[in-house]
Amino acid sequence: MTRVKRGNVARKRRKKILKLAKGFRGAQSKKFRTANQRVMQALRNSYRDRRNRKRDFRRLWIARINAAVRVHGMSYSQLIGNLKKTDVLLNRKMLAQLAILDPAAFQKVVEVAAQARK
Repeated sequence: MTRVKRGNVARKRRKKILKLAKGFRGAQSKKFRTANQRVMQALRNSYRDRRNRKRDFRRLWIARINAAVRVHGMSYSQLIGNLKKTDVLLNRKMLAQLAILDPAAFQKVVEVAAQARK
């Protein structure tokens, strides 16, 4: 069987990993084996955290809406339930933005939700 030289393929693979490891500290960006381990870990973390980011933002929006709506004498769950009854299609991100940036408009939304309760 003939000998196979892996020069180009191996070099390209190593360069690709070392390029991804740029910015890591010490040997983690210089030595292939440790860089490979760190890159694999970084890719796993980024995959997981792209999903966690969505959860975290939703929790933040809910906390903000809850804090803002309690000032008006209602709870978060009551607000969301009443908005669904009145077919108000504002998502949590927009409600949280309204609560922070435009409290007057948020108060109108709460009033619309309060009327659904009656």
